[in-house]
Amino acid sequence: MRCPYCGNPDTRVIDSRPAEDKSSIRRRRSCDECGRRFTTYEKVETIPLIVIKKDNNREQYQRSKLEKGILSACYKRPVPADEIQKTIDEVELELFNREEKELPSSVIGEIVMEKLEKLDPVAYVRFASVYREFKDVNTFMDELKKFLQ
Repeated sequence: MRCPYCGNPDTRVIDSRPAEDKSSIRRRRSCDECGRRFTTYEKVETIPLIVIKKDNNREQYQRSKLEKGILSACYKRPVPADEIQKTIDEVELELFNREEKELPSSVIGEIVMEKLEKLDPVAYVRFASVYREFKDVNTFMDELKKFLQ
């Protein structure tokens, strides 16, 4: 690892431990040349996931879009923030466990709906109304009837 201060290519690891997020390793390093210390994080590189949109355009998966959709569905609902983050993590884990390079957005939407149905019924219906593009009240009522059965 190259020293960020002097550019020396030889540094040594002083301490290693799991980072707070438990998905990476935090390493304290020391430069043999200038003696300064710095921290690096080592994380497993994942396969980039491509999302196939409804119009067949392709774009790289972005966690922020998933978060935005779930947070919008849960807006002003009595759902703890840690439960929302846990749900986002579960959806993402399920996506990456499929080990596919490309996934249709419809698959992602169905996974999110499945998780929201267990998390909060109102959040589920909110997400479904946008995801399934309800055109009128009857479509909305049909989805509610399915949910209530």
